[in-house]
Amino acid sequence: MQYFPHNAMKNSYKIVSLSTVITCSVVFAGIAFAKPNTEKVPATNTKSGVVLTIPAHAIEMAPNVFSLGTAEVDGKTVEGIMFVHRKENAKPDNPGGGKGGGKGNKDNGSSCYAHLAKGAKWKVVEPWVLNPSNMHGLSESFLLSNTANNFQKWEDEASVEIIGNGSITYATLVADEVSPDNLNEIYFGNISDPGVIGVTITWGIFGGPPRNRELVEMDQIYDQVDFSWNNDGSAGDMDYENISTHEIGHGLGMGHPTDDCTEETMFRFASEGETNKRDLNAGDISGIANLY
Repeated sequence: MQYFPHNAMKNSYKIVSLSTVITCSVVFAGIAFAKPNTEKVPATNTKSGVVLTIPAHAIEMAPNVFSLGTAEVDGKTVEGIMFVHRKENAKPDNPGGGKGGGKGNKDNGSSCYAHLAKGAKWKVVEPWVLNPSNMHGLSESFLLSNTANNFQKWEDEASVEIIGNGSITYATLVADEVSPDNLNEIYFGNISDPGVIGVTITWGIFGGPPRNRELVEMDQIYDQVDFSWNNDGSAGDMDYENISTHEIGHGLGMGHPTDDCTEETMFRFASEGETNKRDLNAGDISGIANLY
């Protein structure tokens, strides 16, 4: 399977831990994934006491983008894709403050975007759940409202409702690395590889005729062990809105643009204190509008 950037061609998530990096945006070609290795690599969630695991031999399909293999769901063969978001090469501040690029204009001309696969989008509006437990003082009300708002940013530019309402749960959430469980989950935990900020797993149909492709589940985890979190742009903390907006993009079908597209929310790197990904840029807007 190959991944190609475009210019070469409202509330929950689940989360995982991985000792690798996610980068590179992609459009899927229709190649079937191998079945995942069922051996597990443990990573302790120090907040809930739960052990999170990932396949020992996830297949790297592109730099830091991994296939989790296939699973049968409701008579369909779906594939799992894991994006590992690493701290590295922070996105530079945008001189002058805002991002330009024709907000709301589907034909703004930007090619700085990529999709998981052409036509691979949500066709059923589903709810999401969020476990707000975290070690860094982010409140339940903030996390629920901000996450919902981050979904809304993408929906506004797509001019369509993509995801349903979000809700709070204090039940244990576990990322689906072997087979989807019909829950879209978001939570804080511990990712085993130092330097990995967050992980998003998106399940869907990425091959075959584009009209038959679709997304069926997304799970997200944010590392609270190696990173501290805030939402005020503090130099030493990861900004939740900044990272969440990026990860939600993956959950809705977006990949990473090429590395010269540094001003995009979907640019593949991030660092503490960065807030530039909070707002969608021209390529992000063009990408989500053209997908939906």
